[in-house]
Amino acid sequence: MPNHPDWIGTLKGLSIEHQDKGNTCHTLRWMKKRIVKQTYKDTSTVTKLTLIAKRVQEHRVEKLTSLMHLLNQEYLMDCYTRLKKRKAAGVDLRTVESYTEEEITKVIGETIQKMKTRDYQPQPVRKVLIPKGKAKLRTLGIPTVTDKIVQLGMTRILNSIFDSSFLPCSFGYRVGKDAHACLKEVNHMIMQQKVNYIVDCDIKEFFDHIDHQWMTKCISERISDKPFLQLIWKFLKSGVMTEGQYRTTKEGTPQGGIISPVLANIYMHYVLDLWMIVKEKKKMKGYIKLIRYADDFIIGVQYEEDAEILVKDIGKRLNKFGLELSKEKTKIIEFGRFASENRERRRDGKPDTFDFLGFTHYCSETHDGRFMVHTKTSKKRLYEAVTTINNFLKTNKNRYKLENIWEKITLKLTGHYNYYGVSGNFEEIKIFYEETRRLIFKWLNRRSRKKSFSWEKFTEYISFNPLPKPRLTYAIYNTW
Repeated sequence: MPNHPDWIGTLKGLSIEHQDKGNTCHTLRWMKKRIVKQTYKDTSTVTKLTLIAKRVQEHRVEKLTSLMHLLNQEYLMDCYTRLKKRKAAGVDLRTVESYTEEEITKVIGETIQKMKTRDYQPQPVRKVLIPKGKAKLRTLGIPTVTDKIVQLGMTRILNSIFDSSFLPCSFGYRVGKDAHACLKEVNHMIMQQKVNYIVDCDIKEFFDHIDHQWMTKCISERISDKPFLQLIWKFLKSGVMTEGQYRTTKEGTPQGGIISPVLANIYMHYVLDLWMIVKEKKKMKGYIKLIRYADDFIIGVQYEEDAEILVKDIGKRLNKFGLELSKEKTKIIEFGRFASENRERRRDGKPDTFDFLGFTHYCSETHDGRFMVHTKTSKKRLYEAVTTINNFLKTNKNRYKLENIWEKITLKLTGHYNYYGVSGNFEEIKIFYEETRRLIFKWLNRRSRKKSFSWEKFTEYISFNPLPKPRLTYAIYNTW
């Protein structure tokens, strides 16, 4: 049987010559299946994902019926090599680097066999609390390495199926749709469109309250492979282990799970994005635009009455799917090119600001008096960044050699500049740089009872061992 696209055309031509149309159609379908089966047999899973992405883009309503075979040995081994090293262990206390090649090959083989017999059961995630702000804690759920491998494999499959369906307003955990691209979209929306108000929305503990039944229905819009859907259900219901105590999960998907971001995007796509475009937008009198990054989103609105309707309707919509808007954090802000003028006329003071993705957005002007949106590091994020540097130096001032401390501080500064070094934010990242220098001087002088550095000596040392200087790394505006 020749493996060539023209062969399908030849088969169609042959059917005309046969009198028995029923038998001919049956033969044609059988031969087509043979060709497709042989093509897929000779193709890696990564290539198949590309083919799947192309197919779902061309057939918008078609559901995929066979996906479990993609989770094979070669593919899952590739997923293992993609896992990040030096990460926290799950309930089995195993890390990625603790496995030998032979051991992980055996574990993956056993996992695949269990999935084939429907006996695979994800282990509970290990609950970890990490600081969030001044006095808050964020809950993370850490899966085992084996579960991470399977989750990564499923995540890549789900992305290939759903990513082309996501709307342009959806940012976060997508190729080419990172936080900087989202910030640029916010800037362009306010600068170029009829935006007079910003609806700043906050969902209460989004990841903890995703409804499992609704999540399955959302995924079922494009997938009808029951074993694959059951595997997702098992991960949602895998439970949480806290201090040796097991707790079932009736709702939510743990932050820290590799599959959680794509599940969040799928959920919000059907719960919010499509609803906003198909139904809610038709009710509005003026311009509205949704911009969402994972579970964080804002809406640019032309008229205040539209903004008020949106807040009410979004609250009802989210409640239907097990979610809730925070009344304290959700607000309507007068914002845009006419905000300063209108508020000055009413004697209401300067326009309010809003925080989004770690940046404070505020109304400003160019040197020649034209309206401009400026962004700067939010006070909360700057405080957290400085606190992180302080805690690191306080804890490790005697643990590492000076060159090791310098290396780690360099990485932290570079990471900060790479994210916060956006157009117009130079002064804020400079503050972070100066605070870091001050803290280094403070804690290095506490490495021993005897003072190690005078400020002059410290300045001289830095001149020979320079720290990365503040620099802008991303242009949000059209030009700098």
